Amino acid sequence: CADKKLLSVRTRLVDGLNHAVIRDLLDDLNSDGVLNDGEVEEVTEGQSRTRDKARCLVDMVRKKGSRASEKLLSRLQERDGSLHGQLELDAQPAQGGECRQAASLEAPVPIISQQETHPPGVLVPCTQQFYSRIFAEEADSVYPIKEKSGRKRLALIINNILFDRPDMERKGASKDEENMEKLLKDLGYTPETSNNLSAEDMEKTLRAFAKREEHKESDSTFVVIMSHGVRDGICGVHYQNEESKDVFPNDKIFEILNTQNCPGLRNKPKVILIQACRGEGGGYAFVSDSVPVDPMEYEDDALRKEHKEKDFICLCSSTPDNKSYRHCVLGTIFFQRIVEQFHANAHKDHIDELFRKVQNAFKDFPMQMPSKERTTLLKKFYLFPGL
Repeated sequence: CADKKLLSVRTRLVDGLNHAVIRDLLDDLNSDGVLNDGEVEEVTEGQSRTRDKARCLVDMVRKKGSRASEKLLSRLQERDGSLHGQLELDAQPAQGGECRQAASLEAPVPIISQQETHPPGVLVPCTQQFYSRIFAEEADSVYPIKEKSGRKRLALIINNILFDRPDMERKGASKDEENMEKLLKDLGYTPETSNNLSAEDMEKTLRAFAKREEHKESDSTFVVIMSHGVRDGICGVHYQNEESKDVFPNDKIFEILNTQNCPGLRNKPKVILIQACRGEGGGYAFVSDSVPVDPMEYEDDALRKEHKEKDFICLCSSTPDNKSYRHCVLGTIFFQRIVEQFHANAHKDHIDELFRKVQNAFKDFPMQMPSKERTTLLKKFYLFPGL
């Protein structure tokens, strides 16, 4: 079988591959559906030496089975016929009856089950049967959703790409924006996107978003913020150095959207996704916190005490003080895998489980691990896409 053939030439293949051929093979295998974007980036960004990239690529494909291995060997012949010939792959004896019999009896197994179960980039819709069952069995422990015809779901995206300092440009961030806009629209939200804001403008944008009347007719919201960052906050586009004051404190995100300051979203799930540096490393890990601050112009219309901050869930791109990775074309691995997991599983999993699966998607990528922070959801939040 092809995977065994690939194993038999593994050492010589790893030694013979050069950077240009590895790059071409990654492009080929990505377009063939053998490797997804995250796996491509794991090879290109996760390994520093050419030989390590080659080893990672060969082992990654070999573990996917015979069909994936056959595709790699076929593409190798196209891209580097000389190396293919040196490996004497065509001269190897035909597979024995045992391998042929196994292949003939084996049910077709998809190389990447998610991509073959439904088209890439498409959100699997929730069924009415699943929705009815969840509320029949768990009504008291699930956040309710409003009828599609009458609700007005809003989402906010702030994406800082260009800064006063040209060397701070976040190449590839526009791809994250594009992917998240599409995902949010597919989930039934109307995303509002702002680009290249100062810290002051980020605060103004969030406060204006919190006051939107549409929240009263909504059942939830998403807020996505992407930028560079420092330990205490998110960098505005005028940020220059450690002495700069153009930093939007992380705490204010939760303050602005809390129960007191955003009554339209009271008792409704608020999903926060933020990608920003937390230190001087090259990555984009961050933490968001919140403490109550000055009261706003809204009055508390309840005659009982209410938690100032609850119904939040936040997923960080990395654990504190560690890096996360961004491709200059494909965008961050963090958002790539969020989109992948939501597409495949949002029709059946609540948000906590979706975030766990995003984290689990990093188990073979030891340089980065997303982290849930400051979760105050009191119930399960299902997105029920399509309903």
